[in-house]
Amino acid sequence: MTQTEPALPTLPRRASTAEAVAEVLRAQIAEGRLRPGTQLREEHIAGAMEVSRNTVRESFRLLGHARLVEHALHRGVFVRTVGPDEIRAMYRTRRIVEPLGLVRVDAHGVTALHEIVQRAESAVSQGDWSAVGTADIDFHRQVVAACDSVHLAAMFEGLLAELRLAFLRLPDARALHEPFLQRNRRLLVLLEAGDLEAAVAELDDYLVTAEANLLEAVREH
Repeated sequence: MTQTEPALPTLPRRASTAEAVAEVLRAQIAEGRLRPGTQLREEHIAGAMEVSRNTVRESFRLLGHARLVEHALHRGVFVRTVGPDEIRAMYRTRRIVEPLGLVRVDAHGVTALHEIVQRAESAVSQGDWSAVGTADIDFHRQVVAACDSVHLAAMFEGLLAELRLAFLRLPDARALHEPFLQRNRRLLVLLEAGDLEAAVAELDDYLVTAEANLLEAVREH
């Protein structure tokens, strides 16, 4: 079956760099426009964005370092398909890192988390489950941000990008994200009450359940 080439925006001349091309492709992947397994054709991207093929190759290298694409020998470059082993590794990391941030969330962080939960609940009312998934990722990004560590934040950004790839493998975003919207709200309530012990226990159970659900969904599809 022939794949339809994705529509891509033209870059402003001053932004015609490998980093800019990589950022556009990264956004397309995160939004589900370029799904796992999609081949990224060098000549199409170069023509659509009006950049050189060397620039596109460099952008592929950057995306490869971010673990968003993979090079298949003699076949080309593809958006990565995240499998069960990668999912288990991501959740092992999440169970180590996220509690470190959770216990450091201050009043400003609680306010930011509250706004994210409200955004997710608004997306539910509109039936936009992709936006709910984005808000869920933003919630946990904000938790890790409480560590105030540029090194942890950079590592976690890469992990979240891979996690989104796993999410994109599934056809039913609502079934994946709906249960965890309420759990994010529960975490927020515990933080507002200052019950850090209960919040950490809730987060651990949240992540164990999320991993199991995602693994089951990936196996089914």
